[in-house]
Amino acid sequence: MARYIPPVQSKVGQIIDVIVLLVLAVGALYIPLWMGLAGSSKVPVPVDNPNWESLGQTPAMVEKWGQLGYADAASAAEIISARFDYSFSLGSLVLMIVVIVGYYAIMLRFSEKEFREVISEKFGER
Repeated sequence: MARYIPPVQSKVGQIIDVIVLLVLAVGALYIPLWMGLAGSSKVPVPVDNPNWESLGQTPAMVEKWGQLGYADAASAAEIISARFDYSFSLGSLVLMIVVIVGYYAIMLRFSEKEFREVISEKFGER
């Protein structure tokens, strides 16, 4: 039985692979933010005369806020009371599903040849 020898990739090919992966990773993380499809804004809940107790902060939390530079409750009230907007659009969800399914379809298509070669090498032609 012949032993499988993986193909050797040149340094240029490896550099191109790294660049492509970097572009894909940055694109996958930044483009949805740039298009407004992710990173929903925080909506602060207004609090009249905020104090640490009305904001639900324990003494340990108050100490940490002080270490972060927030001396009083009024200065930290907007950050503490901000709630994320978890709404999403159906179009964004469908687009994400199409992208994920498309990615796996492409990966299966490109890896089919290599998969068949490995199977035929290990188990012979059938």
